[in-house]
Amino acid sequence: MSLNSANEKIGRYRWRICAVLFMATTINYIDRNVFSFTMLDTTFQHQMLGIPLDQPLTRKDMAAFREKMSYLDAIFKYCYAFGFLLAGYMIDRIGVRRGYAVSIGGWSLAAVLHGLVSSVPGMAWARGLLGVGEAGNFPAAIKTVSEWFPRKERSFATGVFNAGCNVGIIVTALCVPFIIAHWGWRASFIVTGAIGFFVLFWWLAVYRTPEEHPKLSAAELAYIRQDGPPDSEKGVKWRELVKYRATWAFAIPKFMTDAIWWFYLTWLPTFFNSNPAFDTKLNLKEIGIPFLVIYLISDGGSIFFGWLATKFIGMGWSVNKARKVTMLICALCVVPIVFASMTSSITLAIALISLATAAHQGWSANLFTTVSDQFPRRAVGSVVGIGGLCGGLGGALLAANVGFVINTGGYVPLFVIAGSSYLLALLVMQILSPKLETVKLPN
Repeated sequence: MSLNSANEKIGRYRWRICAVLFMATTINYIDRNVFSFTMLDTTFQHQMLGIPLDQPLTRKDMAAFREKMSYLDAIFKYCYAFGFLLAGYMIDRIGVRRGYAVSIGGWSLAAVLHGLVSSVPGMAWARGLLGVGEAGNFPAAIKTVSEWFPRKERSFATGVFNAGCNVGIIVTALCVPFIIAHWGWRASFIVTGAIGFFVLFWWLAVYRTPEEHPKLSAAELAYIRQDGPPDSEKGVKWRELVKYRATWAFAIPKFMTDAIWWFYLTWLPTFFNSNPAFDTKLNLKEIGIPFLVIYLISDGGSIFFGWLATKFIGMGWSVNKARKVTMLICALCVVPIVFASMTSSITLAIALISLATAAHQGWSANLFTTVSDQFPRRAVGSVVGIGGLCGGLGGALLAANVGFVINTGGYVPLFVIAGSSYLLALLVMQILSPKLETVKLPN
C-alpha cells in the first residue's frame, strides 16, 4: 500500500493541524526578522541615532549604530529566553489551545508597536515584548506535535512546521524592502504584525485535542495513539525536570546552537551589505535574492533531515541512532561556513551559508523531537521551555557582542564559532544522553 493510500484510509486531519503550526511559525519569523531589514534603512538609522535626516552618517556613526543594534538584539533574546521558560510553564498548565492563542496575540500586538516608537529605548521595550510573546511558539508547536502525531512521524511533522521559519524569512526578505521603499520602515512592522491576528483566529477555529475533536476519525485517533494513551495532564515542576540528564542533553545543545541561528537571522543582511571581503555589496533593494535562495534551501533541509530520521527509523534503526546520525550529518554540513567570511565571491558565500542554514534547520527539527522521544507529553512544553531559555541566553550572549566583534575583528571569528558549535553540541548530547532513553517521571 502506498503512503498516500494509507493516509486516505487512516485520515489526514493531523496534517491540517500541522499546517496551522506551519503558518503560525511563518508569521512568528516574519515578525522577528523585520528588524534585520529595517537596520539597512537610512531613515531608521538616523532616527535610532537621533541624527537629522539631512546629515550624512560617518563611519563612527555606523559603528555606534551597530553597537546599539547589538543592544536591541540582546534585549529581544533575553526576553525571548525567559519568555520561553514562562511559555512552557503556561502551556503545560492551561493547555495548548489557550496558551498558543495568548502567545500569538501577544507577539502580534508587540510587532505592531515597533512601528509606533521613535527611539532606542522605545524600540527596546517593543523588542522585549515581542521576545516574551514569540517565545510561546515552539513550546506550543512541539507539544501539539506530541499530542497529534505518533512517535515515528514526529520528526517529519516537526520538520514541516519548522520549515515555516525559512518561509517567514523569505517572505520578509521579498516584501519588507518593498514596504520600506514605498511606505517607510514603520509600515513594515505594522503591516506584518497585523497578519498574526488572522492566524490567531484560524488556530482557535480548528484546534482541539485529538480525543475532543469532532472531525477526527476513530481510525486516525487510533493511529495517533499507537504508542499508548495520552499522559496525565498533571504538570511537572521545573525543579524536578532539571534533575534529569535528558533535560540538559536538550538544553545545552540549544544554548550552543541557537545562538548561531539568531546570528544568521539578525546579521546576514548587514553581512551582505557591508562585509569588506566582498568585491560588491548588496543594498536594501537587492538583498532579497540571497535570502530567497538561502532560506528556500533551508526549507528543504528542515523537511529532508526530518524525513531522513523518520526513514532511518522505518529501516529498523533505533530512535537514538536515527536521530544522532542525522544530527551528525547536519553538524558536518555546517563546518564549511567558515569560508563564507573569507571569500570575495557573494555567490560562494550564499552557497556555503545555504548549506549551513539547511543543516541547522534539520538539526533543530531533530533536536526538538528528542524531547518528545524521551519525556511524557505532560512535560514536553516545560522541557522545551527550559531548552528555549538556554537557547535564548546563548543567543543573547552572542548578540550583545556581535557589534563589538564586527567592529574589531570582522566576521571571521563569528563564522568560526558557527562552524564548530554543532559538533561540540552533539558531543555534549552524547555524553549526557547516550541512548535517548525514556524518562520515567513521578506521578
